Amino acid sequence: MGADTLDLTGKVAVVTGGAQGIGQAIAQALRDGGADIVIADRNAQAAAATAADLGGSSLALDVTDSASVDEAVERVVTERGRLDVWVNNAGIAANAPAEEMTDDDWRTVLSVNLDGTFYCARAAGRHMLASGGGAIVNIASMSGMVSNHPQPQVAYNASKAGVIMLTKSMAGEWARRGVRVNSVSPGYTATAILDQVRQRQPEWTETWFRETPMGRPAEPAEVASVVRFLASDAASYMTGSNVVVDGGYTSW
Repeated sequence: MGADTLDLTGKVAVVTGGAQGIGQAIAQALRDGGADIVIADRNAQAAAATAADLGGSSLALDVTDSASVDEAVERVVTERGRLDVWVNNAGIAANAPAEEMTDDDWRTVLSVNLDGTFYCARAAGRHMLASGGGAIVNIASMSGMVSNHPQPQVAYNASKAGVIMLTKSMAGEWARRGVRVNSVSPGYTATAILDQVRQRQPEWTETWFRETPMGRPAEPAEVASVVRFLASDAASYMTGSNVVVDGGYTSW
């Protein structure tokens, strides 16, 4: 290994849902590490704007469409000549009591958070296996480990638990073939979505931070730095790990 094992110079890295929030912070962290970044997002205009700000490129991607995912991987490899890092960050949530959640809401959350993560990891993994190696980082959640409250979010919790086990399963299958697969489980993070929740449901956010030992949300960069670590050679002996970045929430 080189002197700086966090260096990603020469690597091509794709971040799904990378146009804003945690995804944008992840893209910036990988860029700061020297990676050639590709912002993949369903919102093509936002992806292009973020890519322009960060000095990367963009592509429109619907992670729920496996054919679109396969095409996106082929495009990146064709245009960049390689694919070294893939970060599955795209995700959504739906808040409804379990007995009131509709089939459509359940299916939508699972299709983005779990199906989409699988489609992307499968497509990226196929290329990495063929080329001799790579790193996949899936963004799970502390909600894949605990049923945090007071918000009802059965579909989100189930989907993120699935992402953690998906990560472990793929990691075990691919470890001896040079592809590492890890996940990061953030706690509450200071994004535009959190600001919206604070305005609509202040009692939720008051509970969240009262029950977080550090008493505050994560900054997106605090999650992104862990992703950069897992994507780099500094984590060369890590695969199948789920790194929790939650300010201590799951320790109580």
